[in-house]
Amino acid sequence: MGRIVVVENVTLDGVMQSPGTEGDTRGGFTRGGWAAPYADPALAETMGKGMAADNAMLFGRRTYEILRRSWGGRTDGNPFTSVLERKTKYVVSRSSPELGWANSVLIDDLTGLGKIEEDLVVLGSGELVRSLAAARLVDRYVLVLHPLTLGQGRTLFGDQEVGLELEETVVTGTGVIVAFYRPGSVA
Repeated sequence: MGRIVVVENVTLDGVMQSPGTEGDTRGGFTRGGWAAPYADPALAETMGKGMAADNAMLFGRRTYEILRRSWGGRTDGNPFTSVLERKTKYVVSRSSPELGWANSVLIDDLTGLGKIEEDLVVLGSGELVRSLAAARLVDRYVLVLHPLTLGQGRTLFGDQEVGLELEETVVTGTGVIVAFYRPGSVA
């Protein structure tokens, strides 16, 4: 199995729900789109390096469907569009969702990951990330820490204890800290 890298936008209180404009309103969440005001060239450059790497994408069903609606089939010249179209997109789901996006492959459960030799990058997909963390399958976390708290919303690790060891950081002009971690022991 290839390496699994989790990339998550999170607030200082750990919320990762709906950083983009298409809202995930589960639990009455009303703060979708909270990450947009913090975008800047330094963040785009840092995240672009990761997207340019030779890897496939790994999604949970809900995040896949949101991204497919937002990015699938676009022809707007945005470099992120061509990256998403070109990459293989693995979708972990117990249901059988309509995939309908180029280079998409359904995986029934985490055991199917063992057959994939490519490195995988997970975007969003909180439930999947919690399952991967519990199974100790994550090789690296890239946490994009936004300087705000929301006081509501789904958090990245829920009630799990996850130890992390800092490898490097990038600080943007808007106060976002991109922190690169490897799994470590819980203190």
